[in-house]
Amino acid sequence: MSSTKLTKLFFGLALSISALTSTQASADATLDRIKGRGKLTVGVILSGAPFGYIDPKTQAQKGYNLDIAQALADDLGVKLETVTVTPPNRVQFLQQGKVDILIANMQYTEERAKVLDFVPTPYDRAGGAAVVRKDSGLKDWADLKGKPVCVSQGSNYTQPLIEDYGAVVKALPSQPESLLALQGGNCVAAVHVGATVGLLLEDRPEEWKDYAIPFASELIPSDSVIWLRKGDQDTRTALDNSVKKLHATGKLLEFAKTNRLLNIEYLQQANKTLSASK
Repeated sequence: MSSTKLTKLFFGLALSISALTSTQASADATLDRIKGRGKLTVGVILSGAPFGYIDPKTQAQKGYNLDIAQALADDLGVKLETVTVTPPNRVQFLQQGKVDILIANMQYTEERAKVLDFVPTPYDRAGGAAVVRKDSGLKDWADLKGKPVCVSQGSNYTQPLIEDYGAVVKALPSQPESLLALQGGNCVAAVHVGATVGLLLEDRPEEWKDYAIPFASELIPSDSVIWLRKGDQDTRTALDNSVKKLHATGKLLEFAKTNRLLNIEYLQQANKTLSASK
């Protein structure tokens, strides 16, 4: 073999070893940093109950996702710091290291898993619900064909709305802006996590008296998971153990009931399965 080929071979091996070493270092860095500074930084979305919102009386952050974040920090033996994110910037904040993890209303999709890592055990399962005017005549997802439908930017409901139902999707920066566009007549429906919009209509009946969620089924019910940067394997393992404990002890069910999650079937099943395996 020529010296030139040998040089290229050794250079290629060096790059491979360097990449492997870098990946391994990355795998340990986040968890070490969390424990070293004594703080877990979590990206959260405060778009409304039951998952995340500002209490109007105390100005404290509350919600199911906030309770989970605090429980994870407690289990790691560190303090919790939250950073408010939005659908357009949440992945960017994670990749730039502004947050350690995301508990930010992001259901699992294959596309997201290509660029991010995630904790295998879900903390919820959620599908999309369509809020429409009561006089719209819309009764099923198929009725959205050719009609403007509002969602949040980066929503996993965008693809099925377009591909399966032929809707004309309008992506807004956040859920509140999407719902405002619905009230302004810029779309015939706003599609968001069913638990959130269901509580919205229940808690603000006067404001939403002309609107309803008429479709019997939810759109693509999917696992809600905690997202991490690629390669954060130690963090992934530690948090997965924590989530499993929260399921097994019934803590997640307790959080869900406190925050009035409308559908706790998945949490009940996970509690039954994981508590039995202890």
